Amino acid sequence: MITQFTSPIHISLRFKSFLYLCTFFLLISCEKNTLESNPYPIDNLYRIPVVVHVIHQGEKIGEGYNLSEERIIDQIKTLNEDFRRKVGTRGFNNHPNGADTRIEFVLAKSTPNGTPTNGIVRIDSSTINNPIPINQRYDHFAYYSYWDYKHYLNIWIDPLPETFIDVILGFATGPNSDLPGNHLFALGEPIQAEGIIINSFHFGKSAIQSNYNLGRTLTHEVGHYLGLLHLWGSYDCATNDYCEDTPPVSNHNSGCPTNIPLACNGEPAFIANYMDYTADDCMNMFTKDQVKRMHYVLENTSARKSLIHSPGLKEP
Repeated sequence: MITQFTSPIHISLRFKSFLYLCTFFLLISCEKNTLESNPYPIDNLYRIPVVVHVIHQGEKIGEGYNLSEERIIDQIKTLNEDFRRKVGTRGFNNHPNGADTRIEFVLAKSTPNGTPTNGIVRIDSSTINNPIPINQRYDHFAYYSYWDYKHYLNIWIDPLPETFIDVILGFATGPNSDLPGNHLFALGEPIQAEGIIINSFHFGKSAIQSNYNLGRTLTHEVGHYLGLLHLWGSYDCATNDYCEDTPPVSNHNSGCPTNIPLACNGEPAFIANYMDYTADDCMNMFTKDQVKRMHYVLENTSARKSLIHSPGLKEP
C-alpha cells in the first residue's frame, strides 16, 4: 500500500507489494516516560504551514498532473479533518483510545521572501533539465522547487504514470529527534531535502478505482513526518510501534476487514488507525500515545519546532 523507490536510505512508504522490509527502517519508540509533552501552545493548537509543489508536464491547471487548486484545498481539508478528529467527517471516531491531535495544517500565506502566496507552486518539469537522479528522490524534486524546510512542510506531487496507481502512493522523511529508534528513519537535512512526496493519483479525493482515493495517503505520510511508526514496526510482536495504547501486531492489514483480526495480545487490532495499510474508507484514528509522540517531535526537534513559529503562517 505504501512503497518506495530503491535508494541508499529507506524512506517510510505505504505499499502493495512484498517490499515490507522497508518498515524496519522506521522503528520508533512511544514509551510514555519519554513522551511527556509540554503544555499546548497558548491557543491550544499547533499550526504547520504547507507548501504544495505541483510537478506537472505542461498541462493546463486542473488537467492531468497539474491538479486544480480546489483539489489541493480539499486535500488539506481532509488532512485537518483526520488530525482534528472532526465530528461529521470521515476523520471522526468515538474510540476511547482515539484522540484529537490538536495539529492543524495551513496552506502557507507568505513565501520565504515575504511575498503573498496561496501555498501552491506549479512547475512545468518538461521545461527543466533536472540533473539530480530520480533515485535521489527528495533532492530530485527539491531541484524543481523547495522552500525553507525549517519553516514549511514541503509536499511534492509526483507525476507518476498510471501504472503506479496502488503500487507507489507516497513517502516521507522522518524527524531528527532524540527519541529511541530515531536513527532508523530516513532523515532530511543536512543529508537530503526533506518533506513528503505523494503520487499525483493518490493526492486528495479522486475518481481512480482504488482503496486509496480519499486523501488518506497524505494523512499517513504526515504521521511519519511527525515521528510515527507503522503499527507493526519490524513485523515482530515485541518490536512493533511501541505505543502502549495500540495493540501489538506483527503484520499490516489491508482493505476493510469485516472480521477484525486479533493483535498479538488477543485484543482486536486497530484496523482504523492511520498508520496501518487499510483502505482510506476505513481509516479514522490516531491514538493518545501517537499524539504524544507527535507533540514531542513538534516541541523538541529543531526542524519541526520551528514550523509552528513559521512566518509562513502570517499574511505578509
